[in-house]
Amino acid sequence: MALLEVKDLSIHFGGVKAVQNVSFSIDQGIVYSVIGPNGAGKTTLFNLITGVYKPTTGEIRLDGEAIHGKSPDQLAERGMARTFQNLQICMNMSAVENVMVGAHLRLDRNLFKAALRLPGLRRRDAELRAEATQLMHFVGLDAYVNERADAMPYGALKRLEIARALAMKPRIIFLDEPAAGLNPRETIEVDHLVRKVADSGITVVLVEHDMKMVMNLSDRILVLDYGKKLAEGSGAEVRNNPDVIAAYLGAHA
Repeated sequence: MALLEVKDLSIHFGGVKAVQNVSFSIDQGIVYSVIGPNGAGKTTLFNLITGVYKPTTGEIRLDGEAIHGKSPDQLAERGMARTFQNLQICMNMSAVENVMVGAHLRLDRNLFKAALRLPGLRRRDAELRAEATQLMHFVGLDAYVNERADAMPYGALKRLEIARALAMKPRIIFLDEPAAGLNPRETIEVDHLVRKVADSGITVVLVEHDMKMVMNLSDRILVLDYGKKLAEGSGAEVRNNPDVIAAYLGAHA
């Protein structure tokens, strides 16, 4: 059974059909990329699957369980994590504290315990800080553990967001343009990190415009155009598909 199954998924905003009858499935532990020209519906598709939008029609199943219509926090509890195109970092906090925020679903929410700062709670905070520090090592940010986020370069902040998403201990993580705005060296670092995440057993679903990165990383690729599924397959299959070439380069390319 596939980890994630999407069947006939659609969403309409008034008369605009942003995503139309899209179907695909994703196996555990792979890198699955979603590509397409600007306005193809890639981020809208991410928003549907991760609970930001509710679909007009269609089904989404995570490990066999129907999840369409569930809220982002409910999906997070089921092992789904997400990053966004624009940075969502708490700049007034330290880097390690930002990563710790990702573990909030695993924290004890008892206000009485929190107010008294009981030993068990302090011990758990220390454990979470240690976990967050290990995740910063995993994403290559050892040098920034005790730095404020607003003192970090942009490329490091992109990897910090991935570390925070990993703090949720997800089974599947959605990365929306993780290499956007990065220089070539930073892009290579994110490329290696995405493969490292997938090799750890976490399924990665990627939206990215850097085609070199997509072709290098992806086990399978879904191509969208005007909200519709245009093609799906391996990098070689997608790269040589005439419909994909026409969508990206024009019919007379």
